[in-house]
Amino acid sequence: MAGSSMKCDDASKVVELLKKRNLSVTTVESCTGGLLAAGIVDVPGASAVFSRGFVTYSDDAKKEVIGVDGDIIEKYGVVSEETALEMVKKGAFTAKTDCALATTGIAGPSGGDDVNPVGTVIIACRILGSYEVRRFVFEGDRQEIRNLAVCEALHMLRNGLESERNS
Repeated sequence: MAGSSMKCDDASKVVELLKKRNLSVTTVESCTGGLLAAGIVDVPGASAVFSRGFVTYSDDAKKEVIGVDGDIIEKYGVVSEETALEMVKKGAFTAKTDCALATTGIAGPSGGDDVNPVGTVIIACRILGSYEVRRFVFEGDRQEIRNLAVCEALHMLRNGLESERNS
């Protein structure tokens, strides 16, 4: 499946849950480079809940397109929980959506270090006013790491929507 979007079981359920609750979602992607948005829009009827996604691959794009505070990137690094949280907050604000997903990381094959080895991905999820940020270290080649990040992001949103609905 290299080079293509991948389908995660959670994508259809996410779209269904968002539709049922009349909620909207946006994506802010760095290391996944649009795969997360593609995973959502691969689901028929996704246009009812998804209006836009942002691919902010460079640090400048994160600052210019959605307004990530450059001081956060400078202080914590682009691959950090703090940057991912800022991405998800600013993305939801910019797109005016109820929910948002953000990904930042190192898909490889190079670029890793002792703190953030290749395969490190930080995913942030926003559902209404609640936030969750998780750090993962995936194994595999570049495409596998990106695909795993997409599936985890969709899984986080699905779980959050299901648990939020039941609380």
